[in-house]
Amino acid sequence: MTNFQLNGHDFIELNKLLKVLSLTGSGGEAKQFIRDGEVQVNGEVETQVRKKLRAGDTVSFGDETIAITA
Repeated sequence: MTNFQLNGHDFIELNKLLKVLSLTGSGGEAKQFIRDGEVQVNGEVETQVRKKLRAGDTVSFGDETIAITA
């Protein structure tokens, strides 16, 4: 499991998280994976590209699990 720290921010958008962690090659690719239902937030498929992720959320994509921390 990977931890992602918000570093004082309230949230990060789902598509930006995938891009920042280099889990996708581009922002457009991240959006497509999300729209195709290939990303889970807190154990449920998430199709909102700009879903706001806050401390305590977990994201699963492929073999990766990311815990969002404050």
